[in-house]
Amino acid sequence: MSETFRTAKDTMGEMQIPIDALWGASTQRAVENFPVSGIPVPFDVIHAHAMLKWAAAIANQESGVVDAEVAEVIQRAADEVIAGNLDEHFPVDTFQTGSGTSTNMNVNEVVANRAKQLLGEDLTSARVHPNDHVNASQSSNDTFPTSVHVAVARVAKERLLPALEHLSAALHAKEAAWAEVVKSGRTHLMDATPVTLGQEFGGYARQVDLGIVRITKALESLYELALGGTAVGTGLNCPPGFVDRVIELMAERTGLPFREAENHFAAQGAMDALVEMSGALKTVAASLYKIANDIRWLSSGPRTGLGELQLPEIQPGSSIMPGKVNPVIPESVRQVCAQAMGNDVAVGIGGMNGDLELNVMIPMMVRNVIESENLLANVSRVFVDRCIAGTEQTGAGTHYVERSLMQVTALVPELGYERSAELAKKAHKTGQTLREVALEEGVSEETLDRVLDYKAMTEGGVL
Repeated sequence: MSETFRTAKDTMGEMQIPIDALWGASTQRAVENFPVSGIPVPFDVIHAHAMLKWAAAIANQESGVVDAEVAEVIQRAADEVIAGNLDEHFPVDTFQTGSGTSTNMNVNEVVANRAKQLLGEDLTSARVHPNDHVNASQSSNDTFPTSVHVAVARVAKERLLPALEHLSAALHAKEAAWAEVVKSGRTHLMDATPVTLGQEFGGYARQVDLGIVRITKALESLYELALGGTAVGTGLNCPPGFVDRVIELMAERTGLPFREAENHFAAQGAMDALVEMSGALKTVAASLYKIANDIRWLSSGPRTGLGELQLPEIQPGSSIMPGKVNPVIPESVRQVCAQAMGNDVAVGIGGMNGDLELNVMIPMMVRNVIESENLLANVSRVFVDRCIAGTEQTGAGTHYVERSLMQVTALVPELGYERSAELAKKAHKTGQTLREVALEEGVSEETLDRVLDYKAMTEGGVL
């Protein structure tokens, strides 16, 4: 911004504003009051809020609340914000007034001032007023929660869910490709009965599939919008038909099934839908952490670890050990998951702070939810494209299953638990295979051929 300033005023007096900034005095006060993090309100929220102003201008024009010429330039200005063309004019810090009033006024002022420019008016003109025209029939207390819901829902539908579907498809592909690769299962990180590598990856795919279900379910709560409650939930100053028309327009523009909240006191006094979505994101994070961590274990080595998987070698792993390659993508995934879990804690605390008729931690809550959505979406795609798609099985798993003693479990129906345990312990002590010891101890070769069928063990039942 320029170092040359202009003067703007609001009900509290005059403020000096950078001359090329489109915001007004209320925004400038917020900029000066909240130099906290340097992290502005997410642009997804700004764009959603501008969309609400666009729809409100249409509804207010149709009802005669705002005259046609002013309403039309408000729509044009709002469209520029929605497109991201004016992002530099939204500097208000996330950690601001808890209702989001500062951001509502930031959008009102930018839209009003850009509308004045479109009319050929000076920014000092009263032709388009941020409160009387852009904010007509609305309050910060119902519009900001509305825009927050719209933004979070759009990020989930347009970015996160497609990314998780991409991840699910990649995991299902490995499930099919490795359906016949028999390996030793592990419980407590210790040898267990055989599984297939495909079964392991099928389990991972199912975790992701259930995460998609959880997020889709959480979206149903987000589709309820607080618009129409105005200041405290009663709807004072909101004309008949305004809410229905605005929500109809926003639903058409986004393709999402938004609807008016059944109870405006719940919609404004609490932010339970954000808490619910954050909880779903935390569950997805827990799933991705487990998947990434398992892949780290299975690819450990290459000579002194499990070494059952070979990950793509995408960058050197050490500044001192030549030739070392590390599982950097799973490490990135785990860090994202940790961040999403931390964000969920903050969102939960924010959700508790619905003081009577208004929650006053909404900007912090939405910042964390949208960050988690975007991080999980981005890292899911990276996980597939830079790791899972190029991962190969090494054959080590098949080698390990031959050495495992836990296939003795299949002998229990034939020999009983205690005798089977004796065979396993002897094999472990002598270094022999289970088959060798069993033959020495009088178990028939026919029985062993039938029972020690590793692939059949992965299919359940009694052999």
